[in-house]
Amino acid sequence: MPRFVVVGAGPAGLAVALQLAQAGQSVTLIEASTRFSRQFRGDALMPCGLEALAHLGLAELHRQLPHRTLQGWSVWVEGRRLFQVREPMGTLQPCTLVAQEHLLEHLLALARDQSTLEWLPGQAVQGLLYSDQRICGVTLANGRQQPADLVIGCDGRQSLLRRQAGLTLHTNGQGLELLWFELPGPLPADLDGGFTTWLAQGKIGSACISASGHLQLAWLLEPGASMPQLTSRQWAEQLAAHLPPTFAAVVRGRAEQLSAPRRVSVQVGLSSSWQRPGLLLLGDAAHPMSPVRAQGINMALRDSVVAAHWLSQAHNARELDRAATRVEQLRLPEIKRMQTLQSTEASQGHRLSQFAAARWILAGLSPLIGPMAGAIWRARQGPLRQGLAGALPAANLAPQRTNSIS
Repeated sequence: MPRFVVVGAGPAGLAVALQLAQAGQSVTLIEASTRFSRQFRGDALMPCGLEALAHLGLAELHRQLPHRTLQGWSVWVEGRRLFQVREPMGTLQPCTLVAQEHLLEHLLALARDQSTLEWLPGQAVQGLLYSDQRICGVTLANGRQQPADLVIGCDGRQSLLRRQAGLTLHTNGQGLELLWFELPGPLPADLDGGFTTWLAQGKIGSACISASGHLQLAWLLEPGASMPQLTSRQWAEQLAAHLPPTFAAVVRGRAEQLSAPRRVSVQVGLSSSWQRPGLLLLGDAAHPMSPVRAQGINMALRDSVVAAHWLSQAHNARELDRAATRVEQLRLPEIKRMQTLQSTEASQGHRLSQFAAARWILAGLSPLIGPMAGAIWRARQGPLRQGLAGALPAANLAPQRTNSIS
């Protein structure tokens, strides 16, 4: 039986470890942190992410955890609503916000119920082990060596395993820098429960009520821009000057409760390859995603479904490497498509934020232009919400052990 070492207990790592262990495989899951609570984690499960959970036999999991169904999407320009599109936008499943911390804790509990899984929290990986040019495990910071027939690297955007394996991250543009704020609940019942994108005075940002009932605010920065040192009230005034009226009133009224901004840098890219003999990268380690439409968690879950399906059929090192190659081949088309769509969406918003005349024309003519703009926007959202058709194995096709992998 092959021995798997999964490095990183984010969505990709936990989901693939769970599926492999349920298939009877020997899995060691290693995570540097001892807790899942993070200030900046994607919580939006698109229909494509919910589809991936269904492949794990967890179609109803999101309803059992703290969650909130997103009501819709709106775009505001210079304080006027250009359009609003309601969920579920023609699909059976609406976008659902689930606190990622609770989702990961639940996946971990299921994984730890499997007798073939070993869980190593609070253990940082220091490097890769090699034998005859093949990766054969990892070394932990405490000196422990953990052998493996295949290492699955799910260690995030700054993946140590990717760098140590000599794989290059081809970046897409300059990346994004944003300020991230949070205003704790409870919030007014009539506050917009959708995802709001705003463009005003050359700035662009978003507002959304999280699964936990907190108001999350993002403000996109120019790359390299400095962040002024302001009080909570001063930041509240800065935000309120750009936000739609209802959000502005809430932020001004509770300025002292507004969190200090956290600066978040997001680099989008694609690894030159996802695998080396004895290694397979998944999730952000293989393809850091833009925050546009929250694709990180959804693509990570879909990576895990394809990877578990093929890896669980392998019996030896050669078959594992062939399976890893197959996983990359199958996942690349969807990842490339999603990153292209994300880039297009971000570029359009950025261009509009730079042209004041265009913004004011849109704002002034929003009653006339808005419905058409909303229809065009909605038509572009299909792949970002649903993923590419046929990207996952058939839902009722359980992995079958075979003598080889073609």
